[in-house]
Amino acid sequence: MAAPRTLVLGIGNILWADEGFGVRAVEAFHRRYELPEGVTLLDGGTQGLYLVNFVQEADRLLVFDAIDYGLVPGTLKIVEDDEVPKFTGAKKMSLHQTGFQEVLSAADLLGDYPERLVLIGCQPLDLEDWGGPLTAPVAAVIGPAIEAAAAVLRGWGLDVRERPVPLAEADGLLLNDIGHAAYERRGEDVAA
Repeated sequence: MAAPRTLVLGIGNILWADEGFGVRAVEAFHRRYELPEGVTLLDGGTQGLYLVNFVQEADRLLVFDAIDYGLVPGTLKIVEDDEVPKFTGAKKMSLHQTGFQEVLSAADLLGDYPERLVLIGCQPLDLEDWGGPLTAPVAAVIGPAIEAAAAVLRGWGLDVRERPVPLAEADGLLLNDIGHAAYERRGEDVAA
């Protein structure tokens, strides 16, 4: 029997401040952790229905996203399995959220829904700052969010190991000017 295929997915729009939480979390996860074969990391951005094939191929799916739970900004909330679709469409904050709820529905209708599904959501503070960085309360929980993800994956029996030294940004998922550190430096250069 083949090992379960696992997808770690970050969704969101890095151009709208805290809306970029999911992408920044998967980027930080990649830099900090080594993953075994059979685990795919993906910056899903705002691809919506284009993600259906990736979800269909996953036996287990872990998603990072900014979710309006109505909590204090920067609060992390983890939901699992059948509860996840309720939160990915609870309060529409952006186009990608509705799209991701539709991705899950499409995968289910096509008969290829993940056996396990975990959403690590973060309550945003600001989704209106075009071109702005993550706000302080959301940026502060990237570390705890990726630690929670590592714990979930280990709970699924995966050999997730912390890298002795995190990968340099140049070796990250997002390169050039859209990687987290470079993007935030760009904002400082504009403000100066």
